[in-house]
Amino acid sequence: MGTPVLINKTALLGGASQGIGRAIAFELAGQGANIIALARTPASLTRLVEELPCVGGSQQHQGIAVDLGKVETLEAALSGVLSQGGIDMLVINSGGPPGGALLAASAAAYGEAFAHHLFAAIKLVALCVPGMQERGWGRILGVISTSVKSPLPGLGVSNTVRGAMANWLKTLSYELAGGGITVNALLPGFTATARLHQLMEIEAERRQVSTEQLRQEWQATVPCGRFGRPEEIAAAAGFLLSPQAAYINGVCLAVDGGRTRVL
Repeated sequence: MGTPVLINKTALLGGASQGIGRAIAFELAGQGANIIALARTPASLTRLVEELPCVGGSQQHQGIAVDLGKVETLEAALSGVLSQGGIDMLVINSGGPPGGALLAASAAAYGEAFAHHLFAAIKLVALCVPGMQERGWGRILGVISTSVKSPLPGLGVSNTVRGAMANWLKTLSYELAGGGITVNALLPGFTATARLHQLMEIEAERRQVSTEQLRQEWQATVPCGRFGRPEEIAAAAGFLLSPQAAYINGVCLAVDGGRTRVL
């Protein structure tokens, strides 16, 4: 690894205790960033903070237990860290909604999904952007899904809210451009996480096939012939959040082994 490029930068990460969020936390910590990890489970956050690397002399990590779906609690939960110097990098990430068809979803399911994703993101940006503008530097990255390019079967609510997130982020990239702040979206494909395994189990039960059979079928749709690793998604995130990516703004980057069949 080369010289850490994020020394003295602070990253706020949602969904940081597992899966892709956890991998991004390790990626950014390894580049010298201070990590403020958000998740719902205090014990998971404690383990994460203890395990994160420190490569800079004054580097510090901390966890904040919060439910992103309870938007009204976010300002109070983050007041302390915001008063300590602000956030340089905001990673908007949250566990996806349950699978299922659109017509089978209740209005409440849509409301919960939008609260956890779009409404929480709006609040986090409102809290973090003023400091970024004052310092003239900032990175905002939404971790979404390849479904914003091509909707995925059986993920009706997720397809809906992810599409809204992508358009919101794109619009935000225009509004914040020119002030040293970039706004981008990362679109993971099939990634070997607990959520993917959960979705496979649900689909396998629905079709009355084995999880292994479904795994092989899904892997066969990926030109690279395998699922991605969380660390591979995190590496792309690390670049988009870095100083080197200063001229990349408003993009939706698919990291999916070539699976998405659109540009």
